[in-house]
Amino acid sequence: MLLFGHLGITLGIFFVLGIFIPQLRNIINPRYLAIGAILPDLLDKPIGEVIFASTFANGRIIGHTLLFSLLLFLAGLYIYEKRKDIRVLSLSAGTFLHIFEDQMISDPKTFFWPLFGWNFPRDSRDYIGVEHLIEMLMKSFHIEFLSTHLAEILAIVMGVIIGVILVLYWSKKKFGKEEFQ
Repeated sequence: MLLFGHLGITLGIFFVLGIFIPQLRNIINPRYLAIGAILPDLLDKPIGEVIFASTFANGRIIGHTLLFSLLLFLAGLYIYEKRKDIRVLSLSAGTFLHIFEDQMISDPKTFFWPLFGWNFPRDSRDYIGVEHLIEMLMKSFHIEFLSTHLAEILAIVMGVIIGVILVLYWSKKKFGKEEFQ
């Protein structure tokens, strides 16, 4: 799933859960949840597909593991206990949602890393760093690419729609309160 898909779906899940569990709005910071929703890709894509493309040849490495999310969660619990700061817990919630949205459980070698070995699976593509990114951009305009990535495109569209709705909702709520104070 791509950037807007992760952002929109994660914030949408939080928004819907917040309707049924209002206390959740006090427990999770939506800004840090949004950062957490894209954090695994912000770490893994540049490292695995560009900087160390010949080593990893994979955009789903350390940030897409259960270990990464658990360590972030434990750090968040520690910080919350010491300072009552929920930001790192919100970040970890976003990373958990990210790896489940990416269905990482279907790739146990990465999901449960390092239990099944220290190496990450390599994608079947030949990665060539920045040239790979340019090639993906050029392919994105071809109908074959669009048809094989239809689920991704729908997730992006849905994510953008959810994101716009949430921005409108939160801005209306924020500005509505200021007008009456």
